[in-house]
Amino acid sequence: MSAGLDPFVELVTRQDDRIELARACLQIAQDAYPGLDIEGYVGELERFATRLRARFAPQALIEDRIIALNEFLFDDLGFGGNTDDYYDPRNSYLNEVIDRRTGIPITLSILYMEIGRRIGLPFEGVSFPGHFLVRLPLRGGTLMLDPFSGGVPQPEAELRERLKRVIPREALGGVPVAELPLDQFLEPANNRQILARLLRNLKGVYREKDQPERLLAVLNRMVVVAPESAVELRDRGLVYQRLECWRPALQDLAEYLQREPDAADQDEVRAKMVDLTLRCARLN
Repeated sequence: MSAGLDPFVELVTRQDDRIELARACLQIAQDAYPGLDIEGYVGELERFATRLRARFAPQALIEDRIIALNEFLFDDLGFGGNTDDYYDPRNSYLNEVIDRRTGIPITLSILYMEIGRRIGLPFEGVSFPGHFLVRLPLRGGTLMLDPFSGGVPQPEAELRERLKRVIPREALGGVPVAELPLDQFLEPANNRQILARLLRNLKGVYREKDQPERLLAVLNRMVVVAPESAVELRDRGLVYQRLECWRPALQDLAEYLQREPDAADQDEVRAKMVDLTLRCARLN
């Protein structure tokens, strides 16, 4: 891995609750924006929170803080979901979201959580199927919010409708969505899980756009965030192969099969390894 990954490795390998989520997201953005002023953008979040705190009394109720946050972010600053160009990679980079005032559910949720936490709202992220959300534990239950839609509360009926749209009926084994235990989809995501979902979004974008150099940068960070994932290691090996980096490709694919000796694609991967071994031999 390149030396440029060292700060990310140091940050992401901390105990999860000590990972600075916004800073990690901005470090990811450095791949696309070399020389990015991370401290400047972290400072911008602090300035947003300072301006927002001036809008309510120190003893303000949680409900009043949420209203103030929504008015400030979505009405005054004009943040909103990018429905016109959802798969623009800029939507997944926090610096671009801050600059352009638009993003996708996960990046707007990260922004929402980071500012909310600074004003006394202990938000948690939720990797809801197909659409990242934010939750806030309350004494009487849990409040679900959608920053992509202006921080609108999400009642149970709406959440079930979302599930119907993204979960194939045959995957439920005949169980109606209305009878599914909703709580299993509303568990809080930890910082590493949030970063992994963000990176998977970028992985999908750059794979679709056929940009292997960008894809490799994403996968280099993914194997840091999810070192236990053999699939990400395999995918990085395949990108290395495409970029004619024969030795790293062979190393990644060999480790993939070492971890997953019974993988469904083992024959295909072994064939690639034979070719890579021959190519590496020619380099000597």
